[in-house]
Amino acid sequence: MKLTLAFSPCPNDTFIFDALVHHKIDTEGFEFDVQLEDVQTLNEWAINERMDISKISYGVLPQVLKKYTLLNSGGALGMGVGPLLITRANSGIEIKEKQGAYTLPAGTKVAIPGKNTTAHLLFSLAFPEADNKVFTIFNQIEDAVLSGAVDAGVIIHENRFTYQNKGLVKLIDLGSYWEETLQVPIPLGGIIIKKTIDPAIAATINRLIRSSIEYAFAHYPQVADYVKEHAQEMSEEVMRKHIDLYVNQFSLDLGKDGQKAVEQLLSISAKQLQ
Repeated sequence: MKLTLAFSPCPNDTFIFDALVHHKIDTEGFEFDVQLEDVQTLNEWAINERMDISKISYGVLPQVLKKYTLLNSGGALGMGVGPLLITRANSGIEIKEKQGAYTLPAGTKVAIPGKNTTAHLLFSLAFPEADNKVFTIFNQIEDAVLSGAVDAGVIIHENRFTYQNKGLVKLIDLGSYWEETLQVPIPLGGIIIKKTIDPAIAATINRLIRSSIEYAFAHYPQVADYVKEHAQEMSEEVMRKHIDLYVNQFSLDLGKDGQKAVEQLLSISAKQLQ
């Protein structure tokens, strides 16, 4: 049986799926037609029901739950893994606290890595009054801030390891704000499967994804060629930092704490849409 599968080219996703898509584990007769795209594209594909199985931002989960089921394995949750709001050194931007949230100076233009991303949801939670947003592909945000095209930007993935090298500074850790406010892990990305697929097959896919992760961990810290191939100009040290941060026990299985975090996110999202 062949199923379509989509995830990002980021090291955490290629680390998770390498063994599955390259048959390093027994895939029990399943074949996968794989597409790699940035997370906002994956979110849009999920809204349009394009793929059988896909990585998504948890921020888009409320919009796709009628057609997709969330799997327990393969996702990215954790403590200290959230997006950062950054700006240029000496930009003069100051954030102020207001009724348990924060505000930016009027007119501050902020680059966000996609409308349907978890990063956008977390930014909106911390800065509910911010309305001058520019939705930008995640790996272009640092340059947009440095060039002055925007005043600040929300960065995710490997950029959180490299922004300081470019003369950028952190305004706030949006993940820490989530953790301190709600006392649950940050749900960043999850794996969904179409509800039209037999539940028994979905359960098998979930188990295979977990086996793929277990295989990857068993051979770590070796970085697979598949991870290197899609990591662009990233050093192996940054690849490992990325994997160490985003692939953890919640990737193997959401568990009770992970489920609680997802429920909190869905509740907050529902309130914001009211």
